[in-house]
Amino acid sequence: MSGHSKWATTKHKKGAKDAARAKSFAKLIRQVEVAAREGGGDINANATLRTMYAKARDASVPLDTIERAIKRGTGELEGVRYEAISYEGYAPGGVAVIVETLTDNRNRTSAEVRHLFSKNGGSMAEPGAVSWQFERRGVVVVDRTADEDSLMEAVMEVGGDDLADDGSQWTVTCEAASTHAVKTGLEEAGFTVTSAEPSLVPTSTVPVEDEAEATKLLRLLDAIDDHDDVQFVHANADIPDAILESYEG
Repeated sequence: MSGHSKWATTKHKKGAKDAARAKSFAKLIRQVEVAAREGGGDINANATLRTMYAKARDASVPLDTIERAIKRGTGELEGVRYEAISYEGYAPGGVAVIVETLTDNRNRTSAEVRHLFSKNGGSMAEPGAVSWQFERRGVVVVDRTADEDSLMEAVMEVGGDDLADDGSQWTVTCEAASTHAVKTGLEEAGFTVTSAEPSLVPTSTVPVEDEAEATKLLRLLDAIDDHDDVQFVHANADIPDAILESYEG
């Protein structure tokens, strides 16, 4: 898990440019809208919406923009109806990849994601081909400055299941439905949470230690992640820190 999780964190840090920020806003707004449509507009009763709402606020999405997205989701305002579709495939080196999308045109998105796989040395797979290698978990990332013993004690108190040292950050895993509660609990205990969201976590990883192979893999993940309809990209690669830090995209 650590390699891909750190890829996502590194990408987030490097993606502070205006264009990347605007694309991130659009994806977050779409996630809020779909969460409201599927579970209702009350953030206290809809755990998924509560998580996506907090994520959008953490990314500085304006409050009125979030509220309009919720109203579109509940039907109070007119909007495009998005469908959640996942795609599975393989990256160079046999790394398993799952792509989660929200789209208003299934055929277009399917063709474009397939093209991105093939263009970057990967291949699409049939549904179920790689999903068995992942499980849905909550992933809460905490600033590396936190003391391990104090953090572990807090993790257990707020309902977290595990704490991993990913070198540049602490990664807490928990039940997906508990993501917001664990994030809030850790913040109230004085820890700095840098990200928190339900994610697909690999049950085993594939080491990718060759820099050229890792670069091919990262370029594939970046190309897919940059697609407007793609919300999340998950891979079971474990890439050394040195390669991740030197990767420029």
